[in-house]
Amino acid sequence: MTLRARVFGLFPTAWLASVGACAYFAVTEPGVVSVAALLAMLYLLPPACFRTHNLLWPLVEGRSRLDTSEYSPWWGSHQFQVVYNAFPALEAALRLVPGAYSAWLRLWGSRIGRRVHWTPRVDITDRSLLEVGDDAVFGHLVACYAHVVMHRRERVLLYVRRIRIGRGVLLGFACRLGPGVRIDDSVVLGSRTDVFAGRRIRAGSK
Repeated sequence: MTLRARVFGLFPTAWLASVGACAYFAVTEPGVVSVAALLAMLYLLPPACFRTHNLLWPLVEGRSRLDTSEYSPWWGSHQFQVVYNAFPALEAALRLVPGAYSAWLRLWGSRIGRRVHWTPRVDITDRSLLEVGDDAVFGHLVACYAHVVMHRRERVLLYVRRIRIGRGVLLGFACRLGPGVRIDDSVVLGSRTDVFAGRRIRAGSK
């Protein structure tokens, strides 16, 4: 692991300490400033860091190796997002407000259409790698994973690819989508359907 990777690996700990400090400030000095500082730390700092990181070390789709001396931009971008995987309630709260979670994903760089419905317990691990058309519906426990790490022939491989979901798509309970999945307009995906990396689901297909 490179020095750069080790430094970015410290981000979750630094973020947690900063959130704790802002929470203490909000309790001991209640007011608009302290509350605004806490909300900014919770919801603005990680995506701002991600955007800056992506300008300097762009996240590249495709296959790469994680076990070499080269820095993987995916690693750094993952560190800014893992805090929300550890505390899913932070994002679940956004899904209770119409339009808020779609705006949140756009803040990271995803392209999200209008009137997309998100149930509270949806798992999006790569917040910048999602394209969703208008009027799509994400059912309970739907998960989208735009990356996968594999061990092949003593090599650690990373595969990253954007997930594309068309207009009017309905994703049923506990569907899971892998990297590079493409789902055409108006497809209804049954409950507990796993769509593996790179597969395309066309309208009318089973």
